[in-house]
Amino acid sequence: MDDSTLLRYSRHILLPQIDIDGQQKLLAASAAIFGLGGLGSPVAMYLAAAGVGRLVLIDFDVVELSNLQRQIIHHSADLKRLKVDSARDRLKDLNPDVDV
Repeated sequence: MDDSTLLRYSRHILLPQIDIDGQQKLLAASAAIFGLGGLGSPVAMYLAAAGVGRLVLIDFDVVELSNLQRQIIHHSADLKRLKVDSARDRLKDLNPDVDV
């Protein structure tokens, strides 16, 4: 683990329940998220921030205005875009090391 990775995840690594071995497992892990709405969008953001190495996003819907008050991963500029495209862009901004 290089210095920038150690710094990014330092708060996790300090936790005895996670430590460096647990963080390395997260970095090597994959997760699939079915739906990028009110529940899936914050889950995706937390998993990316935690350093889960690969996220597979599954949603066939587009971002609509009524989504924005509860689906925090999407922004006004994302209206009419596929939710998977909107979410991918936001997650890569949050953590460029995650494979989305």
